[in-house]
Amino acid sequence: MDKRVSLEDFYKKTNTYIPESVRTGIGHFNVFKLDEFAGPKPKAMPFNRRDYFKISLVKGKSKVHYADKIVNVNAQVLVFSNPQIPYNWERIDEQLTGFFCVFTDTFFHQFGDLTQYPVFQPNSNPVFLLTEEQMATITPIYERMFSEINSDYTFKYDVLRNLVFELIHTAMKLEPARHETLISSNASERISGLFMDLLERQFPMESPMQRLKLKSPSSFADQLGIHVNHLNRALKECLLKNTSQIISERIAQEAKILIKHTTWNIAEISHVLAFEEPAHFSNFFKKQTGYSPNSYRKLEIV
Repeated sequence: MDKRVSLEDFYKKTNTYIPESVRTGIGHFNVFKLDEFAGPKPKAMPFNRRDYFKISLVKGKSKVHYADKIVNVNAQVLVFSNPQIPYNWERIDEQLTGFFCVFTDTFFHQFGDLTQYPVFQPNSNPVFLLTEEQMATITPIYERMFSEINSDYTFKYDVLRNLVFELIHTAMKLEPARHETLISSNASERISGLFMDLLERQFPMESPMQRLKLKSPSSFADQLGIHVNHLNRALKECLLKNTSQIISERIAQEAKILIKHTTWNIAEISHVLAFEEPAHFSNFFKKQTGYSPNSYRKLEIV
C-alpha cells in the first residue's frame, strides 16, 4: 500500500497553490471541479489513505474501491472519504465530471465531531448512487461552495461548514449503495495491509498524554468494517499469526522502547498503552518478554 497522502502532498501532486492554512496546520477547506483532474486518459489513483476528509460528486461510469469492498457506478455517485480507510477510483468512462471538496477535522473544531456521522465512520457505507433528480439537488450545493469561497464575506467559512453539513444530511437521507466484497486472490493481502496500517500509525507514543485507541481485534475489525473472524482468517493466511498475537507483539515492542528510551514511570507507560492498571501491564510485559518492566529497564542491552 502506498504511504498516506497529506493535504500538502495533494496540492503538490495537482500542481496547485498550497494555501497557508495547509502549511500552518490550521483548519482547511477547499473545493474543486473534477473535470480539471480527470482528463481523457487519467492515471489510476493509488489505493491509499488520505490525511484529510473528502466529499466527491462524480458523474460517469466507474468503480469505487474502499476497504475490501467495491461499488459499481453506472451514472452518478456521492462518496464520503475519511482518513481512516484507503480507497481509490477505477474509471471506466474516459471522462468523469463533477466536484469534490477537501477539508481537515480541525476545520470543524468546536463545530462538532465529523466522525460521529455514519458517512464518516469506517464501518459504514460511504457511497451513495444518485438519480438524475438527486444529482440536480446536490450540484447546487457545490456551486454555492464555489461562490462562497471566492467571496469577500467575512464569515464565509461558517457558510462553507454549513454547506458541508448540508451534504452530510442530504446523503444520510438517501439509501447507501450496495457493495460487493472483494473476492480476488489478493483480498486477504489487502485486508492485512489495511490492518497493519491501522496498527502501525498509532505508534510511536511520544507523550505520556497519548493513549492507544485501537487495541482489541474487534476494534480493528470495526474500523475496517469486517467481521473479526474475517480479519483473523486474512491475517492467518498472509502473516501466519492471529490478530491478538500481532497486536500483542507490537505493543510489547513499543513497551520495550518506552521502558529503555524514556524516563516515563511504569504507570505512565501502562496508561499510554491502554492498560487499566500498571499491574496488568506488568503481567503482560513479563508474559511477552520474560522480564518485569523494572527488570528490563535495568537490563544491559548488547
